[in-house]
Amino acid sequence: MPEGHVLHRLADELTTAFAGRPVAVSSPQGRFASEALLLDGRTLTGARAAGKHLFIEFAEDRVVHVHLGLIGRMTVEPSHPVVGQVRLRIAADGRVADLRGPQGCRLTDPTAETAMIARLGPDPLDPEADPGRAYARLHRSHRPLAAVLLDQSVLAGVGNVYRAEVLFRHGLDPLLPADAVTPALWCRLWEDLVALMAEGKRLGRIDTVRPEHTPGAMGRPPRVDDHGGEVYVYRRAGQPCLVCGTPIRQRELAGRNLFWCPTCQQGG
Repeated sequence: MPEGHVLHRLADELTTAFAGRPVAVSSPQGRFASEALLLDGRTLTGARAAGKHLFIEFAEDRVVHVHLGLIGRMTVEPSHPVVGQVRLRIAADGRVADLRGPQGCRLTDPTAETAMIARLGPDPLDPEADPGRAYARLHRSHRPLAAVLLDQSVLAGVGNVYRAEVLFRHGLDPLLPADAVTPALWCRLWEDLVALMAEGKRLGRIDTVRPEHTPGAMGRPPRVDDHGGEVYVYRRAGQPCLVCGTPIRQRELAGRNLFWCPTCQQGG
């Protein structure tokens, strides 16, 4: 599932390509056809992300709420014929944005948009986010920290990759109870997520290894994976830890695959 940096990057691309312009809106697939008719020809005023949610805003209080889910994808490209099952197409001035396979795509309004965002935890990519609000929720839970970090009502936008990687970077046992996290530790985790996710948004991929563990520094081949760049533990089960050489482990936790190093992650 795309993590928050993907949605923030996409919101910026949509805003740059279409904001302030009347746009042609269609649903080649047909599943958003009636809603597209209501939007066709309206001015797209902007797009913004909150966690893993995307909001595309139009004049006269119209908002398209998109949740990509596991297989959804939206691209902004030079104009071209429709290819595949496109749920939503936005077009103007030689550019098109095509949405395929989302978990959700619905027409709503600014009031509903505000209500949905209010139900989410703070987003590390939101410069006005309050990390203290996330800590207050996290500290009330005795669930494993690795599970709580994926709870979007606690922390918005963090997914399986950033969850695994930030825990490794701070040497934390994934099963550490969330209520054992101190304010100082939470501050370090939050600041690291802010930096990592901002870099992910800038690059369009997830890189989490420190300079001394890059392929060039270690003399190892670059990682080849469709989920992005260089990481410590995510989807590296059975491979040696880049720091200590211990085989990376994998287990299921709260319905998601968890990856960690049993040697480096004993903290907490």
